[in-house]
Parts: sequence; structure tokens; C-alpha cells
Amino acid sequence: MAEHPAYPVGLRLTGRRVVVLGGGQVAQRRLPALIAAGADVLLVSPEATPSVEAMADAGEIAWQKRPYATGDLADAWYALIATSDSEANTAASAEAERHRVWCVRSDDADAATAWTPATGHSEGVTVAVLTTNAKGRDPRHTAAIRDAVVEGLRDGTLVAPHYRSRTPGVALVGGGPGDPDLITVRGRRLLAEADVVIADRLGPRDLLAELPPHVEVIDAAKIPYGRFMAQEAINNALIEHAKQGKSVVRLKGGDPYVFGRGMEELHALAEAGIPCTVVPGISSSISVPGAAGIPVTHRGVAHEFTVVSGHVAPDDERSLVDWSALARLTGTLVILMGVDKIGKIAETLVAHGKSPDTPVALVQEGTTAAQRRVDATLATVADVVVAEEVKPPAVIVIGEVVAVGPRVSEPSA
Repeated sequence: MAEHPAYPVGLRLTGRRVVVLGGGQVAQRRLPALIAAGADVLLVSPEATPSVEAMADAGEIAWQKRPYATGDLADAWYALIATSDSEANTAASAEAERHRVWCVRSDDADAATAWTPATGHSEGVTVAVLTTNAKGRDPRHTAAIRDAVVEGLRDGTLVAPHYRSRTPGVALVGGGPGDPDLITVRGRRLLAEADVVIADRLGPRDLLAELPPHVEVIDAAKIPYGRFMAQEAINNALIEHAKQGKSVVRLKGGDPYVFGRGMEELHALAEAGIPCTVVPGISSSISVPGAAGIPVTHRGVAHEFTVVSGHVAPDDERSLVDWSALARLTGTLVILMGVDKIGKIAETLVAHGKSPDTPVALVQEGTTAAQRRVDATLATVADVVVAEEVKPPAVIVIGEVVAVGPRVSEPSA
């Protein structure tokens, strides 16, 4: 008989009985999607993986701890057969055929009446990829196609511009520490939908080159301030473009709420009645040390880490930091925006009891091709910064974690 392609269809399983036979790795991969679809899932298996067992404990599925028995599929709409017993799988498959229940078999695709496609999701769209016949099925190939399509939908490269959705208002997007690959999927998608992008100098600049020609890119550092303070001028630029009906992205380095003044911008937009979406970003306070081989916590070394802004010196009356308390902590201290103040910071920590031999690492341009790491101690860091000509942006890590791991090779330029 000639081989025919499978007929694709989407099953609406909300409230309908789905029977899963076998509680191993196949079930562990497939159950979350069935639960998300609202299915009434019955698992029949003498044992299950810890993750599957947790789903049962949470009440997401019903679990009968026994082998398959004839009659288990009588009331099912859909069945997933994935036991390690081939005879039980064959018997269950035959029962599914008798009851006209669509059935997937993990051990024998040819004997199944349904196949599970490689699926992915992007903003309300489900992508499902099937090969044309059982003999030519290659899960790696279908998964690769699925990934390519989903990535294209997420970053906007697959959808024609006149069909591209637009998010009205403003999105405060955390761009991550600098490497363009470290922005979130949602952040990248919103960039692809934007009409206007107002970018910080610390944002992932390489992403701006990918934007279509019609997108207006505004350097936040070059907005004419006039009678406004810099932040007020940025707020007004966001409001002005959003009121013109444009989709505006405020692209910020790191995370909008970690010394990014994101809440100030959110308040200004709210007062103007402008809808705003906040997209978290990977903070440089954690990612940059990690990229340089430094864990901010490590078992037996540091049980906490503290992130501090160093843009105000310890002896400045505007400082809100309790430096004496920080000096007493035994964990890791991460300082952002502190390169030009590190000498005074180190002096203050030592004065309040921190050992002068405490290791210090400065990671400049972290996660980018220009990344470099300079090591010192609290006693030497002021001189080392000058001698090594360390420039912002740089993340400063103070604590024993600096000496925990091997040095990570600097990225090639």
C-alpha cells in the first residue's frame, strides 16, 4: 500500500480524558503540554520519574500505580503509550484501535495512529513540524526546523513587515550585559516590532544594526535636554513618541530595575496614561562575574551577595549605603558604576574591618569581545586601576569567590 503523509490537526483536549501509559522520560517530556492543554490526564504506571511524581503530588494528573490493564483506554480521547513492556504497548495499541482512540507509541511509530510533532510557541502561535511519513522520520531534523521557525517568529525575521504585530505604548527592555545573544527572547521580539528605539550606551549595541531601516533609533545620551534634567528629557521623549501611536522600546543595559532608573520612567509613563511593558534583563551584577569565571556565591565560601551602586563615594552626603555594615559581611560584594570611586570604597571597607588582602576583580566590558579581567586586593586596587587603565563599564567583585575558580580566557576580539 502506498505511503501517505500524516494529516495535521490540533486536538482540543480541555476536560477530555487522556491516558498515558508509562511514567518514564517520554511521559516527563509530554505531560506538561497535555496539562497545559487542560486535559484530564490519567497516568497508568507502576513507577514514575521524580518529575512525573511531582505532577501527581500537585494534583495536575491522576496516577494509578499499576501496569496497563485491558479497558484502560475505554473512555479516552487520546492515548500516549510509552511503557518499557513491548507486549503491553502492543496490547494497548490494539485496544486503542478497537475504541477508535488516537494513539501515539514511543516504541513503534509505524504501529501508531498518531505522531507527536516537534512543537514550539511564540506569542499565541503554535508551530508543529511533522515529517511526511514514518520511515523518513528524523526527530532531530524536525526539531531543527521547529527551532528555526520559532526563532524567526520571535525575533521578527520570519514575518513580513506588513503582517508584523505591534505592541502599542512603551516597552522598557533590559538588554542584558552587552552580548546581543543575552537579551531575552521577548525583548528581541519587541525590538523587531518597534517603530522607535531609545537606547542607552550600555545596551547591546549590535542589536541596533539588525533593525529595519524604518526604525528610528535615538541615542538617549544625545537627547537635547534643554531646561529638563537628562532623565526628564528621556521620559518626555518616550511619552512624545508613544502619543504619536508608535511602538516604542526603551533599550537599557542589564535589567531596567537594577540601577537602571526603570521605575522613574514607568511612573512618568503612568502619569501620562501611556501603557508600559517591563521586560526583565540579565543583570550585569551576576552575568559579568560569571562570564569571567567568578561565581557570586559558592558553597563553603559565600552564602550571600550584595549589589551596590558605586557612583556616589562613601564619604558623599548623598550616599545611602551603610559601608560599615557591608564591611562586616562575609559574602560577596558586587559594585556597579564604581571604577572611579573604587579607591575610596576600598579604603572605607578596610577602615571598617575588611581585610586588606580581600581579593578584588574588575571585569571590564563583560560578555563582549572587549572583555578583560584585572585582579587586585583591597590594599592594591586603587593603584591597579590606574596602572591597568581600567575604564567603565566595569563590574567590581570583592570577596573570596574571586579566587575560587580557574581564570576564564578572555574573548577573542
